Amino acid sequence: MLRQVENKVQGFRTQDGAGVKLVRVLGNGTTDAYDPFLMLDAFDSTDPQDYIKGFPMHPHRGIETFTFLSKGTIVHEDHLGTKATIHDGEAQWLTAGSGAFHSEMPQVSERMLGLQLWLNMPAQSKMAAAPFYHGVVNSEIQEFPFAGGKLRLLAGHYQGHSGIQGQYLPLDYYDILLDPHGSITLEVPGENKSAMIFTLEGEAIVSGTHVNEKTAAKLGNGDQVTIEAGNEPIEIIFMCSERLQEPVAWYGPIVMNSRDELLTAYQELEDGTFIKQNAVYENKE
Repeated sequence: MLRQVENKVQGFRTQDGAGVKLVRVLGNGTTDAYDPFLMLDAFDSTDPQDYIKGFPMHPHRGIETFTFLSKGTIVHEDHLGTKATIHDGEAQWLTAGSGAFHSEMPQVSERMLGLQLWLNMPAQSKMAAAPFYHGVVNSEIQEFPFAGGKLRLLAGHYQGHSGIQGQYLPLDYYDILLDPHGSITLEVPGENKSAMIFTLEGEAIVSGTHVNEKTAAKLGNGDQVTIEAGNEPIEIIFMCSERLQEPVAWYGPIVMNSRDELLTAYQELEDGTFIKQNAVYENKE
């Protein structure tokens, strides 16, 4: 049975960080429908003034972030002095867990095209998880060509192959590029699976439903999803995890399960006790 599109969100233009212009697709109002996906921000610009001020050092707790760049360059730095860079086609995975400080600074590029996903963490893991960073670089990204396009495995599993794995919630994350009139069918079994696609560039037909560019489409229950391109080539991001069905208490860069936990986090930011565990970082430069 096909997983049909049951919810679509196109988002709105806003600014974040030090003045980065972006489209906020998912946010506080979509946490139930898209559980465990929290925030989804898309960016697409050929004007460096839209993004060059970036996201200076800031805290996170209780989430994992996955930032993908189809085009462009971003420099990551964190509270332990790690510095790493991702480029065209690459991604970065940050587990904030019990607490991390980091910055993401886009560099001047011909085009900055990509998106950032916030993935919720189970309540039992939020304060137990040590911060973790991994740069998903092109040399480790497996590509699977097929008639009409190719699929790039950025995280999770695909047809018996594996990329970086989530320790707290699973995340399958595919970058799919389709030629004009190209199509792909993905196997997505499991009743508790939470799956969605995002049309990064171009429009698509998803299990028979038209989805405009820069739109998140949440998929219902089923075993498969079909994605088809029209007259133009398209780039689609597929994301799949598992529903948590836990309360969400979210303010700014911190996502917990209760108001009291949020208040504790912000008090710790004020008194300097926010960082709880030493982090683990990979792909340092």
